[in-house]
Amino acid sequence: MKHTQVSNMKVIIKVVNRIRMKVIKLVLKGFLLNRYIKLVDDRNETVPNERALEYSFLFNSLLKKDVSTVLDVGTGVTALPSLLETCGFKTTAIDNIEDYWGGGMFNTHYHVINDNILNTKLKGTFDAITCISVLEHIYDHDTAISTMLSLLNPGGRLVLTFPYNENTYINNVYEKEGASWGDHVKYIAQVFSRKNIDKWLEDNNGFKIIKQEYWQNYTGEFHVFGDFIYPPKKSSTEEKHQLTCILIEKDI
Repeated sequence: MKHTQVSNMKVIIKVVNRIRMKVIKLVLKGFLLNRYIKLVDDRNETVPNERALEYSFLFNSLLKKDVSTVLDVGTGVTALPSLLETCGFKTTAIDNIEDYWGGGMFNTHYHVINDNILNTKLKGTFDAITCISVLEHIYDHDTAISTMLSLLNPGGRLVLTFPYNENTYINNVYEKEGASWGDHVKYIAQVFSRKNIDKWLEDNNGFKIIKQEYWQNYTGEFHVFGDFIYPPKKSSTEEKHQLTCILIEKDI
């Protein structure tokens, strides 16, 4: 009798486990399907932007130096780490998935580590760090810069792009009267200035600017002011500009 009960229990457990696995598979398929549908919808809404010029600056900056390992900060759902890996760079991608993305984020191109650059758990250093149109969304940008610089190997390079105005810092351009976009999003977009860059270099000894470019991608005075310009126009500090690409190098 006991043997029969044990046998029956084993059969029941097997059946329950099979049902459980089928349910898990169905849930997973539904999850991935919803993610795929959202990805397709997002791609259908894709419009021209400044990424082409930012990526061009980035890859040119890496080509001019012996770079093997790269850290991409604030990857989001982009394919940038995959592109870097395809080009032969051993790439680590991080993003503050839990805090910044709220409901979570799934990158279909590359594995993104959940890590906050303001309190990173990363071990080791890198030949290059990329932070493309991300820094403006981080309140404590000074700490973010200091952390990224500390993760560079001697001679390492930090590639940054962000909204910029030579003379004026704005803590959230989306809230500024005249902004044509951004009032519906939960995150901020800072516009950095020369004073910000100077402070980053003053707070972190042993770093220098190798190259800085200025671009006009809006008709207005600041980022998201006026109409978007495509293709963007290369500019200068004396001319209208809303975006900068900057390369910082650590002393050997």
